Amino acid sequence: MTLEEFLEETRAEVAAQMSEGSPFAELVFSEVVMEHLAEAGMTFEPNSCHFESRVGRANLRLSGYAMSEDADQLDLFVSLYEGFESLTPLPDQAAKTAAAQCVRFLELCAAGRLAEKLDPSSDVYSLALTIREIYDELEQIRIYVLTDGVVKSKSFKARDVGGKSVRLEVMDIERLFRHRSEGKPRDELVVNFEELSGSALPCVFVPGETEDYDYALTAIPGEAMRFVYEKFGPRLLEANVRSFLSVRAKGVNAGIQNTLRTAPERFMAYNNGIVLVADEMKLARTSDGSPGIIWLRGMQIVNGGQTTASIYFAKKKYASTDLSKVRIPAKIIVMREVEQADEEALVANISRYANSQNSVRQSDLSANKPFHVDVERLSLTVYCPDGTGRWFYERATGSYNTLLSREGTTPAKRRALRASVPPSRKITKTDLAKYLMAWDIKPDIVSLGAQKCFSRFMSELSDAEAENSIATLDPAFFKALVAKAIVYKATHKTVRPLVSAFLANVAAYTVSVVANSYGHSFDLERVWNRQGVSPQFLEQVEIWAHEVNDRLHETANGKMISEWAKRPECKAAMFSRSFSPPSVEIPEARRGSA
Repeated sequence: MTLEEFLEETRAEVAAQMSEGSPFAELVFSEVVMEHLAEAGMTFEPNSCHFESRVGRANLRLSGYAMSEDADQLDLFVSLYEGFESLTPLPDQAAKTAAAQCVRFLELCAAGRLAEKLDPSSDVYSLALTIREIYDELEQIRIYVLTDGVVKSKSFKARDVGGKSVRLEVMDIERLFRHRSEGKPRDELVVNFEELSGSALPCVFVPGETEDYDYALTAIPGEAMRFVYEKFGPRLLEANVRSFLSVRAKGVNAGIQNTLRTAPERFMAYNNGIVLVADEMKLARTSDGSPGIIWLRGMQIVNGGQTTASIYFAKKKYASTDLSKVRIPAKIIVMREVEQADEEALVANISRYANSQNSVRQSDLSANKPFHVDVERLSLTVYCPDGTGRWFYERATGSYNTLLSREGTTPAKRRALRASVPPSRKITKTDLAKYLMAWDIKPDIVSLGAQKCFSRFMSELSDAEAENSIATLDPAFFKALVAKAIVYKATHKTVRPLVSAFLANVAAYTVSVVANSYGHSFDLERVWNRQGVSPQFLEQVEIWAHEVNDRLHETANGKMISEWAKRPECKAAMFSRSFSPPSVEIPEARRGSA
């Protein structure tokens, strides 16, 4: 896929998620990009929150936000979507202006001067209050400018806001293409130790005896590791693992920080070290003639996220911490795998066996579980009612693009393949969990975010397997899964113009209201056969979506909706009284249904 084709695909993806004549293209684009950043491990679970205003002489803008679970890291997003039909340069100044408008929004929130100017019933009001409440404890703040243009500068000079450094990043169409086309956004992560430490890292290098990997042992200077985390942050942990270990694990961090502050020269003796994978490594000779590592490309930490983050935050909190004496033992595995799926499987196994002290969630390493393998098999063999189209189950990250590259060997074949299996018919592992959990009337779990919802789904699946009560994975199961996906996507698209924020929460709860109201009388087979839902169904969805949105705000009692929606108490409150009975007769309801 070329960059031009990717731009066209992105425009089509935005259009596919919009209602006829909808003016919300910029919001849709923001959501598409934010979701990708979350999948890539570059941010946390994102929330759309569109806000534009003028306070004094300053223009304020916000498109969305993401906050770490411990509320110690905050990302804000501002969108510049122009709907470009061809690759178009966007001046750095335009991106800088958008970033500055978002910075101003942050400044007013941090100072406690914005909430007082907002309607307490507005969706941005609770966010402004939350930012003020947590600001003093924030350890990392980033602002992302999202655009379909091509911006020369991918980042700008950090800004100081209330005594905290705020990083300014640009995610333009070019940078997004590099991430999504390869399925490995870590390609941007190049760490040059010769530049960071003044010389190559002495190492013991062991060429691999198989075609899978090479191997090296080294010790990384503490200051170099601090700089790498400062520059790349949670992206160092993305890899295939998709698990972001909290930097707040009190027991582990307390010991690490104590060693760093009181006995930095003993850090290497006391610490078990870290395990890295990398896509490429350049070796040279050190001054004494021994092997040395000049740089790593695609460096990822599969064990030792706690250690790395703790070094960074220890220095940030306690400036007197002397990292010059710190060395971190490191085992480096350089991947040789050519196939993306094979590489994912190997990295997953390395992660599983390397992690003992802070185990990576097994649900995040489940691409090769029989359930997912079987669903993928069904997606390759079950055709749509037209006999030519298919839905694609992306069991391994990037496998959809691998399919296009492998089978689309000519432009004509590629066009035909994309016509039969378009991106709109792709279902990821986290999508699957979201669709099924919402249909099982668990919108609170869906609201936890993609990774946690997936983790809960896999936990329930394991319980079902242990009890031998798992559903039969046959074509009927796959068709029902796709029908639920169609219902969810249609609901999401219908709800979008009805709410200015918390779209994901309203959509998840609305789907659960549909499932709860119709139950087994809802004709999923009809949805599959028609590959869509009726206008009457969407009319009923609108009615329930308004009720869901109103009830979420009523029951939140001032809490941030995105956080309140995650709690079982929210689900209980939402369903403690009935929603209005169906007021529209829909074709999807079998005769005799509610």
